[in-house]
Amino acid sequence: MNASDIFKEKTNLLRSIAAYGVHLFTATGAIWGLLGILAIFDGKYKLMILYMIIAMLVDGFDGMLARWADVKKYATGVDGALLDNILDYLNYVLVPVLFLIKADFLPDTVKLFTAFTILLTSAYQFTQSDAKTDDHHFKGFPSYWNVAALYMLLMNLPPWVNFGFLMLFNVLVFVPVKYIYPSRNNYLRRLTLGLTYLYAVIGIWGLMLYPHTPGWIVWVSLAYVAYYLVLSLIPKRKNHAS
Repeated sequence: MNASDIFKEKTNLLRSIAAYGVHLFTATGAIWGLLGILAIFDGKYKLMILYMIIAMLVDGFDGMLARWADVKKYATGVDGALLDNILDYLNYVLVPVLFLIKADFLPDTVKLFTAFTILLTSAYQFTQSDAKTDDHHFKGFPSYWNVAALYMLLMNLPPWVNFGFLMLFNVLVFVPVKYIYPSRNNYLRRLTLGLTYLYAVIGIWGLMLYPHTPGWIVWVSLAYVAYYLVLSLIPKRKNHAS
């Protein structure tokens, strides 16, 4: 074996280690989900918020890291998409559902009914072959139940209003609207990424201030939600970018 082959072999080994390391990083989402569940049962909602934030940050960065490490080539033994879906169902569906049951966000008479509908519609959404489309969209409401639950925590809306919103989101799972994938969309890309990062920073700051989160933070963050919905709903030309 000549020096070039040895160098190539070592490089491939390092790339493989990096690729499997990214999968390990993604898998830590299970840890944050479990810690979030334990915090919910202990009634430590601020601690639960911290674990939710960490889980969302892991989910937000692992895709970028996976593309950088080329995991499909150097970590072929792990199905990254399957791993991502399992952890997303845990952190974006199961954890917030438990939170909604344990907290006083819903009328007692419909707590379990609401939980069951969210679990079932999300199971349907996650298992659709085109849930994530080839042009980087989510088809149907993309199971942002953790975001919905956190807004309910901060806004303190009447329980029946919360129930109405959650039922609406359940219906929207079956409506084939293509919601943008913020980190991979090609529509107003720079503006969208900038607003997404700003939303994340403001949102994390506001959540860490709970239970003393200023009301203006919630309303400013909702401006981004409105932008996201408008951008998802407007007709788009293929291959349009900015």
